[in-house]
Amino acid sequence: MSSTGRCFDIGNTTSEALRTFERTGDPFAGQTDPRKAGNGSLMRLAPVPMFYFKSPGEAIERAGESSRTTHGAQTAVDACRYFSGLLVGALGGVEKETLLSPRYCPVPGYWSEHPLHPEILAVAEGSYKGKEPPQIRGAGFVVASLEAALWAFHRAPSIRGAILLAVNLGDDADTTGAICGQLAGAFYGSEGLPERWCSLLCLRERLTEFSRALSDGL
Repeated sequence: MSSTGRCFDIGNTTSEALRTFERTGDPFAGQTDPRKAGNGSLMRLAPVPMFYFKSPGEAIERAGESSRTTHGAQTAVDACRYFSGLLVGALGGVEKETLLSPRYCPVPGYWSEHPLHPEILAVAEGSYKGKEPPQIRGAGFVVASLEAALWAFHRAPSIRGAILLAVNLGDDADTTGAICGQLAGAFYGSEGLPERWCSLLCLRERLTEFSRALSDGL
């Protein structure tokens, strides 16, 4: 699925997990070391809550398992769990103010029964709302990435505006944009995407085919 037909620029954490899987056959091959809590599992998450949209609790649980395949650190797992809940809510038409309210979850009481890591909980409680760059950074660490993506989504009134805010933070700009774009896309819908951006997509037809197959189950 690479734009060149070959793997390039793979993250170290993902590469290590793939080698571990090849050696052991264990699908949950991601390292649990907190220092390995990168943003790779969060940037690719959207298909999971899309597939399990009709079962929000399972969407959250499966999102955590999705992370564990390459990123097993608890902050990475819980970032995916929390973000999956946001995506389910956005796909279901929940208003932005509600989505970004403290500890939002489409399953009432879920975070009380299945607590989030304290660093992810702080973001879920709205840590990004009172910050400005450089306190907000689009860095490779998953907590910073989640906070930056939500900051951009919170500030902007459109997909275009949110993604531009996210990528212009710099640092790991493509990943911050991908994370923010998942939520903005789920909230505003594909019609909000600038056609000029879409026209430049590599493998656009295949991506459209996959997205339609996922959305048919919503």
